Amino acid sequence: MAIHLDLNDLQAFIAVVKLGSFRKAAESINISQPALSRRVDKLEEALGARLFERTTRRVYLTTVGQAFAPSAEQLLDDLDAALLSIREVSSSRLGHVTIACVPSAAHYFLPAVIAQYRGRYPRIRVKLFDASSNEVLNAVKNGEADFGVGFVGSQDADVEFKLLLQDRFVVACRRDHPLAGKKRVSWSEFYEHEYVSVDKTSGNRLLLDQALAAVAPRTPSVCETRHVTTALGLVEAGLGVAAVPSMAMPQSEHPLLTSVPLVDPVVTRRVGLVHRRGRQMTPAAQEFYRMVVDTQRTRAARGATKRTAQRKS
Repeated sequence: MAIHLDLNDLQAFIAVVKLGSFRKAAESINISQPALSRRVDKLEEALGARLFERTTRRVYLTTVGQAFAPSAEQLLDDLDAALLSIREVSSSRLGHVTIACVPSAAHYFLPAVIAQYRGRYPRIRVKLFDASSNEVLNAVKNGEADFGVGFVGSQDADVEFKLLLQDRFVVACRRDHPLAGKKRVSWSEFYEHEYVSVDKTSGNRLLLDQALAAVAPRTPSVCETRHVTTALGLVEAGLGVAAVPSMAMPQSEHPLLTSVPLVDPVVTRRVGLVHRRGRQMTPAAQEFYRMVVDTQRTRAARGATKRTAQRKS
C-alpha cells in the first residue's frame, strides 16, 4: 500500500521531536501551533498510527514514533543535502537555520556571514537568537538552536566547543575622555573614573569578577546594564567609561567612541562555536557553521597581514 507523506508534515513532526513542545516547534518553523498540530495529525493519519502521547505538561513519543523518528530525520537531512549541493535547486528551497549568539559576537561575526549565506541560499530563513552566554548555551543544549556562538561551554561535557578567537577586554571611552589618548590603561586606573558596568546576569560580569578578584573598585558603577551594547550607548552619551570585549566595539571608525587595551591584568575570553555533542546538524546548519569558520579564518589572516605591514613600516 502506497503511503503519501508531505515533507512539511515530516518537518513539523521532527521539530516536535527535537524540542519536546508543540509551541516551541511551531515557533521554530514559523507557523501557528494549531497549524502544526494539523500537520502532525495528517502525518499520523497517513501512517495509520499515533506518533505522540500528549498530556497537559509534556509530549511523549509512542513506540511507533520512536521507531519512525530516526528515519524521518534522515530523510529530511538527505533531501537537504541533495538540494544544497545543487545551486539552482537550493535557490528555491524553503528551510530555516537558528543560531544562538551573544550580542557582541552577533555584531562581530554574523552580518557578513548572513549576507553571504542569503546570497547563496535566499529561500532559507535565518533566525538569530541573541541572548546572554548562559541562554545561548541552554538554547543549544535543549535543541532550540542548531548551534551557538558564545564564550561559555568549553568545559561542558554535553557540548562541543570550537575556538574561533581570544577576545581581549578594552576600555571603551569617548574620544574627548582623558583615557582616550593612552596606549594602555590598568584596571586600577580604569576604576579611578566613572564607569558603566554589566550586571550579574551577564557572563562577562562573571568572567571579570573571577579575573579581577585582586582589583577591587573603590566606588560602584554609575549604572549597570544587562548587555554590553547598552553599556556602549551609555558611554557614547557621556556617562562614563566601560570595560567591554574588543569585538563589541564598532568595526569601522566611530566619530565619538574609541578603545584602549586594559592591562594588569590582561583579561580575555574564549569565543567559539557551541554545538550539542552527539547531535548531527542539518546540512543547512552545517553550511552556515562552515561559513562562520571560514569568515573568521579569513579575518584572522587579514589581521595578521596588516600587523606585519605595520611593523615593517
